[in-house]
Amino acid sequence: MRYLGLDLGSRTLGIATSDATGLIASTYGVIRHQEEYKRLVSEVVRLVKELKIDAVVLGFPKNMNNTVGPKGKLSLKFQKELEKVLEIPIYLQDERLSTKSALDMLIHADVSRKGRKKVVDSVAATIILQTFLDKEKRLNEKK
Repeated sequence: MRYLGLDLGSRTLGIATSDATGLIASTYGVIRHQEEYKRLVSEVVRLVKELKIDAVVLGFPKNMNNTVGPKGKLSLKFQKELEKVLEIPIYLQDERLSTKSALDMLIHADVSRKGRKKVVDSVAATIILQTFLDKEKRLNEKK
């Protein structure tokens, strides 16, 4: 099963993909946007077809107290738009601190500030997707 991981930001959409077995997430890239969510939906549809994706994992930003703020509501709205045009599952994955984790990893790897800006969203999407894949693996092992 092949997954597409998404980290929806106010100016970028970070993208990650899984391998064919659905075990390992890898960075794929970033789409820059100016809150043009219809265009983003079209881009995701294109990627799903091109990469033969079986399911999408969308980062769901929650507040630290587990409430849903404006960014979380935007992700829910984006999920609904994707569900209208895709006939595959769209899963939400809690993404609290994923961008911070991505930044910490890049700093630890001694990536320049300029370099971090270019890849942080795709690394965050990879963290979101890998978290989902690991959770799925644990659930399947318990069965």
